Amino acid sequence: MISYLKEILAHVPADYAELRYHERRVNAVSVRKGEPEAAQANHLAGVGVRLLDSGRWGFSSTPGSKRADIMRAIGDAATAAKAMSRTKKTLAKAKLAKGEFHPPVEDPVENHSLEERLELVKKAEAKARRSKKVASASSAYIEYLDKKAIVTSDGAEVLLTDVKPEFRITVVAAEGTNMVTASEFAGATGGWKDLWRYGAWEEIVEKAVKRAQRLLSAEFPKGGRMKVILSPEMVGLISHEAIGHTVEADFVLAGAITKGKIGKRVASELVTLADSGPSVHIPGASGTLLVDDEGVMTERTVIIENGILKSYLHNRESAASFGVAPTGNARAYEYSDEPIIRMRNTYIEPGEMSLEKLLASTDRALLLEGAGGGQADANAEFMFGVQEATLIEKGKRKKTFRGVTISGNAFDVLASVDAISKEFRWALGAGHCGKFQRAKVDAGGAYVRCEAIIGGRHG
Repeated sequence: MISYLKEILAHVPADYAELRYHERRVNAVSVRKGEPEAAQANHLAGVGVRLLDSGRWGFSSTPGSKRADIMRAIGDAATAAKAMSRTKKTLAKAKLAKGEFHPPVEDPVENHSLEERLELVKKAEAKARRSKKVASASSAYIEYLDKKAIVTSDGAEVLLTDVKPEFRITVVAAEGTNMVTASEFAGATGGWKDLWRYGAWEEIVEKAVKRAQRLLSAEFPKGGRMKVILSPEMVGLISHEAIGHTVEADFVLAGAITKGKIGKRVASELVTLADSGPSVHIPGASGTLLVDDEGVMTERTVIIENGILKSYLHNRESAASFGVAPTGNARAYEYSDEPIIRMRNTYIEPGEMSLEKLLASTDRALLLEGAGGGQADANAEFMFGVQEATLIEKGKRKKTFRGVTISGNAFDVLASVDAISKEFRWALGAGHCGKFQRAKVDAGGAYVRCEAIIGGRHG
């Protein structure tokens, strides 16, 4: 495919040209209330064409890979570029990839049949539903198998394969009219065994069930500012949603709160926050990306180092605008999508204190576990739901709360950090980020003690 695309690329009259062949297979099965809900096997393939000519971008795409169709897409991209106003857009030089790239895989998912996947979610849902006080449950498994070939007129020549499986369980527990929901999930880049790196599916189901059972008798907390201990799920959620988007260079140029703050203190000196293409600390993070969709080699990009803002996240165009090197953050969800600046694996680096010592040194705080939905904006203001909060007093776990929200300004929260554990986990490996187009990402970190605003109600 590389030689085929290179031969076509040689006939493209543009200052810069990029051809990206992308084939994707998606297999998904789900069960709800004891009945199969879906069993799907989808396939797509096509070529995305992007041209930069006289400072103007043009993009087009075509399904399949026939030469005539690709040439037609090239013509459409050239026409689109000519219709744009003349600009001075340029691309920064980059470490372009050449060769074949694939993540480590333990026990390829292709070794497991659709029937085996369906049996997995049926067993998981049934195990949850048999549990005490569980009224209903649902379970799902989905996997993305990608093959890409990327060539650019300035030298990228990439063959890339990628596999991302994920598993979900949601439990509804009830006692009279009192109902609560708890969910757990696993996601990875790699194979079948890689998906269960933090525990077998039975353990994941049991965790969701026990949380739902605890929440049935849990109280609602009083609102107010207080000490909190963020679990890796909550650390990942804030790192991605409330910090990460504010340092994506396209959002910075649009006026995000981080504009003009490179070199300035934005967090506690304990905080080092990064976004990495390779999976660091623990293999198999779901956002693992070895080469981005501009053919640029990815690496670990330090965003905040010991509290100081060090870098934004860039594609080649924004890097040229800022006069820095690209960070390998150009991503396209499918062949018909144009690459835009996206995160990969976003996290806070672990510290040196054990979680046991962190808890023991805590006079009073809420331990927040299980990320929920919410929102964040370009000013780093956020509000997120929390599945479960546990009161820590004098180092001991006391009562459990439900219906909890956490809010504030993410940079203020990071400025208040006074302890970080050494235990690290990738914690948001299922699902997608939804900036304009979908993208598989991951996020996480260690346990972080800080201050934030807690919301709740009496009930």
